[in-house]
Amino acid sequence: MENIENLKKELVAEIEAAQDLKTLEEARVAITGKKGKLTAMMKDLSSLSVEEKKEMGKNLNLLKAEVEKALDQRKSLLEEKALNEKLAKETVDVTLPVRPEIQGRIHPVSKIYEEVVAIFGQMGFSVAEGPDIEDQFHNFNALNMPANHPARQMQDTFYIPNPDSDDFDDSYVVRTHTSPVQIRTMENQQPPIRIIAPGRTYRSDYDATHTPMFHQVEGLVIDKNITMAHLKGCLYDFVKAFFELDEIPVRYRPSYFPFTEPSAEMDIGCLKTKNELKIGAGNDWLEILGCGMVHPNVLRAGGIDPDVYQGFAFGMGIDRLAMLKYGIPDLRTFFESDVRWLKHYGFNALDEASMTGGLSNNGGANR
Repeated sequence: MENIENLKKELVAEIEAAQDLKTLEEARVAITGKKGKLTAMMKDLSSLSVEEKKEMGKNLNLLKAEVEKALDQRKSLLEEKALNEKLAKETVDVTLPVRPEIQGRIHPVSKIYEEVVAIFGQMGFSVAEGPDIEDQFHNFNALNMPANHPARQMQDTFYIPNPDSDDFDDSYVVRTHTSPVQIRTMENQQPPIRIIAPGRTYRSDYDATHTPMFHQVEGLVIDKNITMAHLKGCLYDFVKAFFELDEIPVRYRPSYFPFTEPSAEMDIGCLKTKNELKIGAGNDWLEILGCGMVHPNVLRAGGIDPDVYQGFAFGMGIDRLAMLKYGIPDLRTFFESDVRWLKHYGFNALDEASMTGGLSNNGGANR
């Protein structure tokens, strides 16, 4: 028995001494292989008496089990060690700068999206999202647009047939604005509400300033005692922060939107010349967004009592904001996937917009 214990210590020490999987496999073969130490001892049992064979066989089987356990434990440890060494060798430092000729660029739309979220986020707005495919209730009816409203005409809207109904009123639409997100928010959240709804929208139009798919951001604030003054102050702070100006002339012109009453369009001061558009200076005006107080019918459609709550809403095109801020002349180029265009107008991948670090402090690739 003493010889068995000494042999066990010897074999386990040999296993523990293996520093890699190859050495461990060599040790396994030397111990339990066809010509291994334990195998040879098992073969020698035939020369012993019955009583000796019984006792020695039991001890050798126990020893073999201990050795195999030690081999499995050492193998698992060495496999983990080998994997960690491989991962360490293959590590890529993502903080290192890449070569300029292969550096990717952030699309201006993505950059403006980040800037808008950063500005309104500091004002306490949260981001709300909704489906691109909408039913007519959320896209039109709940927004105070009756069946005969011009905005619902076929030439303006992409309709999708409802496979479960032949009634045109049951057909779906590819959302024409992100206003349905406002309705869905009101249905699922009690005031106070303060959200922006950025996302893709779709209309049947295509020219230098319109595309069938474009990006829009809308805002909604609902609470008790909300007034037009709150709306004007919110939007004034936004345009100052967005265009990174200390002061900027603004004006509001009466307008009409079915989902707000009163409604207005907001203009910002600018200087227009043949070759330049300068925001914040000059005697010219540029329309930038539409806004107004939420219509009582819209509040009711969202399940909110207009006798208790009121609010304001606004909407603007993210693509148009990009064109104005970064001097991009044609909206259609946003969607042409031209690498040369993106290299010129795109932004550094690590140029993250923030109110503390700056919205566009690094500028585009060639600015």
